[in-house]
Amino acid sequence: MAQSRQRSRTPRNLLIGVLVLFVLYTLAGFLLLPWWLEKSLPEQLDQRMGWQAAVADIRANPFALSVEATGLEAVDSGGEPVVAFERLRLDLNFFQLVRGIVGFEEIQLDEPFIRVDLLEDYGVNFARDWQSANPGEVTEPPAGDDEASEPLPLYFGQILVNGGEMLFRDFSQQEMAEFRIEPLDLTLNDFATWPREDQGSDYSLMAALGSQTIEWEGDLSVAPFYSRGSLRLSSVGYDTLAHFLAPYLPYDLRGGSVTVSSDYVVQAGDTFYLETTNGEFALEDLAIALDEDSEQARLSAGKLAVDAIRFDLTGREINVGQVSLENLDLALARDENGQIDWLAPLASADGNSDTGDGEAAAESEAPLRWSLAGISLTGSRVLWQDRQPESAAEIALEQLSLSTGTLSHELAEPVSYRVQGTLASGGRLSLDGQVTPSPFTLEAAISGTDVAIAAFQPYVRQAANIEIASGLLGLDGNLDLDGQKDPLTGTFSGTGELTGLNMRLPEASDELVSWQSLRLAPIEYNVYPARLEIGTVTLTEPSVNVVRESDGLHNLERIIRASDNDDSETSGDDAGGEPDFIFRIDQLLLERGEVSYTDRSLEPAFSTTLQALNGSVSGIANVSPQQGDIVVRGLVNGSSELTFDGSLGTLGTDDISTLTVGMKGASLPNLSPYFGRYLGYGVNSGKLDLDVNYEISGSRIEASNLIIMDRLELGQPVVSDQATGAPVKLGLALLRDRKGMIEIDLPISGDLQDPDFSVGNVVMRAFVNLLSKAAASPFSVLGSVAQLAGLSGDQLSEVRFVAGTAELAEGDRVKLDALADALTERPALLLNIRGGVAPQADGLALLRQRLTRQQGGALSETDWAEAREAFLAGERSLPPEALGNLASARGAWLKKEMLEAYDVAADQLFLLDPQRDARADEQGLVAVQFALDAR
Repeated sequence: MAQSRQRSRTPRNLLIGVLVLFVLYTLAGFLLLPWWLEKSLPEQLDQRMGWQAAVADIRANPFALSVEATGLEAVDSGGEPVVAFERLRLDLNFFQLVRGIVGFEEIQLDEPFIRVDLLEDYGVNFARDWQSANPGEVTEPPAGDDEASEPLPLYFGQILVNGGEMLFRDFSQQEMAEFRIEPLDLTLNDFATWPREDQGSDYSLMAALGSQTIEWEGDLSVAPFYSRGSLRLSSVGYDTLAHFLAPYLPYDLRGGSVTVSSDYVVQAGDTFYLETTNGEFALEDLAIALDEDSEQARLSAGKLAVDAIRFDLTGREINVGQVSLENLDLALARDENGQIDWLAPLASADGNSDTGDGEAAAESEAPLRWSLAGISLTGSRVLWQDRQPESAAEIALEQLSLSTGTLSHELAEPVSYRVQGTLASGGRLSLDGQVTPSPFTLEAAISGTDVAIAAFQPYVRQAANIEIASGLLGLDGNLDLDGQKDPLTGTFSGTGELTGLNMRLPEASDELVSWQSLRLAPIEYNVYPARLEIGTVTLTEPSVNVVRESDGLHNLERIIRASDNDDSETSGDDAGGEPDFIFRIDQLLLERGEVSYTDRSLEPAFSTTLQALNGSVSGIANVSPQQGDIVVRGLVNGSSELTFDGSLGTLGTDDISTLTVGMKGASLPNLSPYFGRYLGYGVNSGKLDLDVNYEISGSRIEASNLIIMDRLELGQPVVSDQATGAPVKLGLALLRDRKGMIEIDLPISGDLQDPDFSVGNVVMRAFVNLLSKAAASPFSVLGSVAQLAGLSGDQLSEVRFVAGTAELAEGDRVKLDALADALTERPALLLNIRGGVAPQADGLALLRQRLTRQQGGALSETDWAEAREAFLAGERSLPPEALGNLASARGAWLKKEMLEAYDVAADQLFLLDPQRDARADEQGLVAVQFALDAR
């Protein structure tokens, strides 16, 4: 009975126990657990982190195995919010718990907030708060077996984060930056920490920073770690990029947004495996300035796009598709010191970073393989601004495009390329070919059309004091470079043309050099050894305007700029060897050329023009053996014929070059300014013929100058302090023949390297000296006439008479013959006859004649001796008129003889006042002097 009663109470007791446990479980779950969590959670946050926290409400459902907390807010010791959420719900999975797995059916976090601060020491606020709240506490690993233990089995059916917000503040840089990421949404489904066959979790993350977004989704497995998915960062703005790139980018980023996306696979096991595929990179509206003070960006780009990016970490391989860049606008500038503006911020960068360990590691790994499908650049512009030259240069290359073929780690494989662009100043450039990076080789088809060279004027001014007003350059050819061996070798083959050139001196209005076209075809250039060969150079309608200014300097001399190192050694060939640079021009063709010369140092200014210059110069070279020819024809001032003929030796050597210059019928009045300066007279009329022969060896010149002046007539006197004081009219009359021709041969020689040597000046000085010499010693000029009579020129200046008579001495008639011929050949020459007597010789002769007549024709020697002694002693004299009459008679006889016996024109003969102290020679013959003059 008792046992029966006991058995009947057992179920009831069990039921009561279960009910009690149920009630206790219910009370603990619904009441005790929320109360304990509301109390301990703030305390733990305070103890562990030093945060002041409060929870609005915590509810638990022991039957649903769920806990829900709302309204959590935590602030740090500074009173700033650090963690908060609107609602957190945890749902445990009963069946997973039964299996010994900590399983959550769902974890849902609504509107969470977290503040992350990156501190100046690159720590974070969480670690700082932990260390402040737990000073001296060091976490040690648990003692026990060192072998790796299995991870705690965890399971999450779903983790949801809805409407989250993260505030990131960066104090590591000079200025604090704040980034607020919202919304932040995360979904993780079916996640487990133990291995599962062919079963993994999927996840997705969505976050936004304003218009900037992060999208991340894929599959995830922890044991072993494996993930496959895709990641996309969209529209990351320039302000975000500028902040994080500031330590590495020494420029001011002012615009741009980046979008990056890629699929990936990552796995951790015995080896770490990472592979990304289908990667894309896009950079839009980029704008970069040099610094914050710059007024505008110096680099901008519409869009940079890279597609088909693949990276295999294990295989050490990177593959990139097409790289496309649109609307690049880049401005580069060089300052007065030669510093490029984009490189200046990098000058202070530390270039001595230790990369030894990295290089050693790289050597131990397999080489990186990479490939790039190609590069495309379109619609771009590059601006070059250079302040280093004396005048600033600005060159813009617009409509720039670039395309390349595939590039890869196989550097020995050639890469095709094509570059095209238009110069803002005018002209188009293009390069097309292929390049091999290593060893370096280059093949390029180069083309330039209508390139305005005036844009390069500042660089021309660095080498020459000249200004380019206009000119278009054209170039077409092939360039081949080979760097497989040192030094670099290569060739260029093509043609070149420069049209419409017009150059002048700075601040001058006069044109200096111009031509219609200069064509070089073909051009063959060898890089090493340096060698230039040109087939034909055709120069069409060249015009050179040479001006000598009032200071005596020619405008061509002003082209050469003073060198800072005039004593620098000139690299050249060794003695007997070839020059460092070899050039050869087969033929130079000149068509319709013109050279104008103006001398403003004269008053009035002199001006002449060589026109219609046509011809050729062949065989121009600086290597032997070489023999060229010169043939040029033209006109002087549009009417006089001009010829250049000669041979051309090897330039830069002592080979002999010859040149013959001929000119026919040039107008002498054009040279009137020079005659006025050096002779003191202008020129009224006359023509000039030249036959000049030059022989040049090295810098030495030997020349003969045959000058023929036809009917030269001097004009009015000209006041000139450089004019000779000699009677130039006499000199010209002596040189002029009966036909009015003056023929002079003036040989000259000199050193062309002597700055004081000038062919024109030497010829003019020689001519003036010849006239002065002729005027000073006129009879010496008649030497050719005298030589025919067996006499010297000076012997023509006098004739001798027998003492006391007007009888010509024996043998002196030949002098009259020569003088008569000279006067007949030179109608402008005047002969002045000065009769003369020698007082002693003629006086004794006249005395003897007088005494003989007085004594009937017989005079004893004794009487003559007494008379002679008395005459010499002054005791006896002649009638006063006796000697004067004899002197006059001699002059009159000579004039009459010239008139009647030689038919000399009367207007060429003049009697001068007789000379009463004439000279008598040892034979007693008395000399009567002649003097020459001109009309």
